[in-house]
Amino acid sequence: MVGDKIKPALRLFVSVLSVAAMLAGYTWLSHRQHVKNPKDKSIPTWTQLKEGVHKIVEPNKRSGERWLVEDAKESAKRLFLGLLWGVLGAIVIGVSMGCFPIFEAAVAPYLAVLAKLPPTAALALFFVMLGTGMGMYVGIIVVGILPILAQSIYLSIRDIPTEIINKGITLGASKAELVFNIIIKQVLPNMINSIRLQIGPSLVYLIAAEYACAHIGFGYRLRLQARLVNMDVVYPYLVLLIIFGFVMDWILRLVQARMCRWYVQRQ
Repeated sequence: MVGDKIKPALRLFVSVLSVAAMLAGYTWLSHRQHVKNPKDKSIPTWTQLKEGVHKIVEPNKRSGERWLVEDAKESAKRLFLGLLWGVLGAIVIGVSMGCFPIFEAAVAPYLAVLAKLPPTAALALFFVMLGTGMGMYVGIIVVGILPILAQSIYLSIRDIPTEIINKGITLGASKAELVFNIIIKQVLPNMINSIRLQIGPSLVYLIAAEYACAHIGFGYRLRLQARLVNMDVVYPYLVLLIIFGFVMDWILRLVQARMCRWYVQRQ
């Protein structure tokens, strides 16, 4: 039936089979491409990918630096600061809009406009206003995720049943207690889910900005190696970005499980 749950063992088997099929398909595609052109670098073999991983993790002969370490540190710093300010700003604005109609009337039009602005299309504007330093990378992530995240938090507050708010008022809760002890606790699970959904877009904005002007970072390395058609380096970097996103998502799920046990149990 539609929507029926399957057994965990069957789910695991299907997942493993799916991954195995994908790897087998890539192996076949790479083999066919190298039969046509033994010097092809667009679809590297597993041996070439292994060599690419060595390039990433081993010290560079010229600089002595490890690409992976240097790029990961710089990109992680930019991403963390962008997400930190974007999330904090979205929480403050979203909660204020949901709790105070006067604030909603003043801020909602600006959020509606910014939510429709593709940050990658406005890269030149970020360069002019913020330069090409850390502020530009943080700014593009903040502008990219804050409007949508704030609107999501605001809508979650609007969906809280009126009975819960009225019950808190009846029991004598102050405005601060109503906001922090009732409203925020009610929307916290959805708030964390919304943050999880913004990890992918924030990585897109960061890589786009690094691709355009950075001299270090994941986006810079992808630009440099893609121009040289060194796909044996590009593919491992893409895998690292996926792992990066999964780790952040896993951390947020742990936070949700710890802080919102009632929500997790209900799921």
